[in-house]
Amino acid sequence: MIIYPAIDIRGGRCVRLTEGRFDAETVFADDPAEMALKWAALGAEYLHLVDLDGALAGESKNGAVVERILQNVKIPVQLGGGIRNLATIDKLLSLGVSRVILGSVAVKNPQLVEEACRKYPGHIAVGIDAKNGEAAIEGWGQGGGVAAVELAKKIAQYGVDKIIYTDISRDGMLSGVNVEATAALARACGVPIIASGGVASLEDIRRVKSVEADGVCGCIIGKAIYTGAVDLKAALALAKEG
Repeated sequence: MIIYPAIDIRGGRCVRLTEGRFDAETVFADDPAEMALKWAALGAEYLHLVDLDGALAGESKNGAVVERILQNVKIPVQLGGGIRNLATIDKLLSLGVSRVILGSVAVKNPQLVEEACRKYPGHIAVGIDAKNGEAAIEGWGQGGGVAAVELAKKIAQYGVDKIIYTDISRDGMLSGVNVEATAALARACGVPIIASGGVASLEDIRRVKSVEADGVCGCIIGKAIYTGAVDLKAALALAKEG
């Protein structure tokens, strides 16, 4: 199982939101590239980047910061937030992003997901952010009118590499991962799922690890490693256990 330290970028800085609310922001670092180097130095194998401004605007907004991270770290990076067309996907992958995460567009323009998966097999993930089982769109600001499970089954047919499943109600709350819903989604769609939202302790990593056989292949950690609630080195070691 892979642990993905999260670096959420807003206004060029590294921040965390609570329940995806832009009015509930904590700034953890002025330079996201420094945070990327820190997590890589502690042994992270892969980084999870989110362009929060991009998610809100519907187009990439923190490109210079992302480029600086790519130039500084040697580990792969996945990026989401405001990626709405093939030209942006082309650009990001050519810059060195290893995996592009499509979010709202998977609900609003599934043809793009299909086209991107065909053009870049193994490099396209879809982020499904759900509240009460419904997929949310536009930076989590509104419901997408489709059940998360149905969306996952649909995009599985396109050959998407990974699905990142976030329970919005738990994100940034340090209230524990919704392991049951994450495992159920993995079983339902057959695509490897990366769990996201709510990691509060090493026990959460253990719980996510326990559903690896269901198809849960990774876990994103955000606020917990910034506040010190979870030691990243310990989490990485736990994820590697047989």
